[in-house]
Amino acid sequence: MAIVPEGMIADLLTRDAAFAAVETVFAAMAAGAAQNFPVVREAMPTEDALYGFKGGVAPGVLGLKAGGYWPHNLDKNGLINHQSTVFLFEPETGRVKAMVGGNYLTALRTAAASSVSIRHLARPDAKVLGMIGAGHQATFQMRAALETHDFEKVIGWNLHPEMLPNLAAVAAEMDIPFEPVDLPGMTQADVIITITSSFAPSLLAEHVSPGTHIACMGTDTIGKQEVEATLLGKATVFCDEVAQSTSLGEAQHAVASGLLKADAITQIGAVINGTHPGRTSADEITLFDGTGVGLQDLAVASSIVDTAVANGTATIVPI
Repeated sequence: MAIVPEGMIADLLTRDAAFAAVETVFAAMAAGAAQNFPVVREAMPTEDALYGFKGGVAPGVLGLKAGGYWPHNLDKNGLINHQSTVFLFEPETGRVKAMVGGNYLTALRTAAASSVSIRHLARPDAKVLGMIGAGHQATFQMRAALETHDFEKVIGWNLHPEMLPNLAAVAAEMDIPFEPVDLPGMTQADVIITITSSFAPSLLAEHVSPGTHIACMGTDTIGKQEVEATLLGKATVFCDEVAQSTSLGEAQHAVASGLLKADAITQIGAVINGTHPGRTSADEITLFDGTGVGLQDLAVASSIVDTAVANGTATIVPI
């Protein structure tokens, strides 16, 4: 069994590798060659935490990610709130293959998912990136998104504006102007990423201009909501997986209120495969509902293990 601990992941996984792994697995899902297993997510009796499992199977890959969200971790020696570990197994035998640290991996694969949607669905001439949310994951989202288009400016809003310097620092690092805005100011954005843990919508339909692409990346639990349901009724909606999108993603609210039908939601993999045209006009609002599927984690973890084994940095233990 190969062990690749959390501390090694940043040296083994690039944004390009995460993008390629996520794009490939989305395509496989849409083609029916990969399957995600039902998500198990439960509230912990202490720490206000959520804990659960995401798993799946694809050609050459079988496994699960175990982990969740501990909202008080920042008060405990600066730990990040999301904590997880990925376990891989041999699809042919079920024998354990690898254990991989899942925190940095999750951050990069989540950012890769939104950037895949931006690459395939945003207008080619998109110039202004809007960020709603300014936490740890938002910085990963912003870096990955800025590599998809020739953006000229980033605008940002956060419920707690004292966190906006997180985004300003990334903008400075990537040599692009940054401007804090109020929510109505998001109308100047060509692409908007929402990455919060909100249970009430921040982004309203009136905050979004025609032709905008929106990547909703924070809603992954029943009850969470980042954008007004009306917005999904006006948009062409894409997702990682329809079943998760309608049950625990942003689409849960629009479907429940009758503003959106489940059969009107398209897997992003269909656009990647060329079986769906994606954006069809410059004025069309497109929306990606990124709930986070287990196969994203497994595909990226498998890539990490292959790299670590090949360069001799993985710890190999007998089983």
